[in-house]
Amino acid sequence: MRALLRSTPDGPVPVVHRGRDAVYVEIAGRCVGVVSRRAVAVPCALRAAADALPEVRRARLDTGVLHLDDRALPIGRVVDVRVPTVRTATTTPAPAPDDVPAMVGRGDGLTPYDDDVLCGWLAVHRATGVATGEVDAAVRACLDRTTLLSATLLDCAMHGEVIPEFARWLGAVGTAAEPRLAAALAAVGHTSGRGLLQGARTALDHLSPEGAAA
Repeated sequence: MRALLRSTPDGPVPVVHRGRDAVYVEIAGRCVGVVSRRAVAVPCALRAAADALPEVRRARLDTGVLHLDDRALPIGRVVDVRVPTVRTATTTPAPAPDDVPAMVGRGDGLTPYDDDVLCGWLAVHRATGVATGEVDAAVRACLDRTTLLSATLLDCAMHGEVIPEFARWLGAVGTAAEPRLAAALAAVGHTSGRGLLQGARTALDHLSPEGAAA
């Protein structure tokens, strides 16, 4: 996100979603969020220390810094959003969970359910280092069918970038902590966590991980 902000020319940027816990803007064709401590920490967001965000009317970039109204949001630290590494005995990708072109954009809300399923499936493959070129190409060809936020999160998943709840769960697969962390992931959002979990488990059932390490 820092590199994206720095490489984008100064000026106004569209606000695509306003909320008490999250604001999303469009920058160079990608969705960039500002999220409170109560919101889901999506990998394409700047994380604010506040419990809630003020009402936002407009946004702009100025020398690589995002401004919401007159409030500058300089990046103080960089958070690692990469999926943990998972060892697996196979280099063959799992069968895609469904007809990929039909899945992209299917569902309600800012992140349709089937997009979340695909994100979970893709992220597990990035964790195992198993290439999924055909599925990646099919997803990229359909990104205009879904919301800007969901398209950005699908791209994040293809780069192995995930929310903290997903990373913690995947790193604990096969341990005593797995059920607790699976429940925490499933509770994320209205249906997002359940979709991520479904897609990830579909991939893991085929890939048979030998262990996980952050």
